[in-house]
This record gives sequence, structure tokens and C-alpha cells, in this order.
Amino acid sequence: MFSLHPQLAKDSRVVGDFPLCRLLLIRDQQYPWFVLVPRREGIRELYELSFEDQQQYFAESLNVSRELMRVFRGEKLNVAALGNMVPQLHIHHIIRYSNDAAWPGPVWGAVPMRDYDKASLDALIERVSQCDFVDFQASPTLSA
Repeated sequence: MFSLHPQLAKDSRVVGDFPLCRLLLIRDQQYPWFVLVPRREGIRELYELSFEDQQQYFAESLNVSRELMRVFRGEKLNVAALGNMVPQLHIHHIIRYSNDAAWPGPVWGAVPMRDYDKASLDALIERVSQCDFVDFQASPTLSA
């Protein structure tokens, strides 16, 4: 049975689900920062997914990437799977701008995270709702 790693649960909010992956929002208002987590237990690396799940993951990642860049009009999209501190397979999709807090370096550890206040979260949810994700079921609890 799938369960989200406790650190991912602490650092994020659930946006919704695709057929394979759960889409999370990282609780740092300095960047539009999303994470895809395949809902498969015990998977640490992409190659551990079945061939069919690998294909589904890439389709979902490309869908998320395209729509986030379209809606957020980023200058660059960072897609990365590090997993050094959280072993559960999770792939970051971070919209970057040349004026963001960490530009041009990586976001990890650049500056302390700043959680969303209600107004910022509501604005972000409105922007995410403009994404035309394929086969997506939004979480009713994102704004809660």
C-alpha cells in the first residue's frame, strides 16, 4: 500500500493525483515548486518502476512540466530526483525565474523555506487551477 514519506508529507501539500503519481506542492512560496511521487510502495529509483510505470511517469512529468511552464511563465524549469535525504522516489519540478531567491544556483539550502500564508496559497491554487492537466484528480483539501 502506498504511503507518503513523513518528510515529504511535512514539507508539502497534496495537489492531486494522476493515474500513477501524486502531485505535491512544496511549502515554500519563494518558488512554484511541485513534486511528483509515483504511488508505488518501496520504489527508490526510476529504473525500479515497471516499464509501463516508467512510460506513465514520463507522460505525467511532461504534462506537469508543460502546463506549469505555460501557466507560471517560468524562465527555466528544474526537474530533479535527488533522494539523498528522502529515499522514496520523488521528482521535483521547480519553476525558476532570474529574480528568484536562489537564482542561478539550486534551490536546496539557498535560503530558508517560507511557507504560504492564506492569500499566497489561494493565489497559487488559482494559478494551478488554470493548468490543463491530463487525467488529473485535484485534491479537495489543498486549500484547507
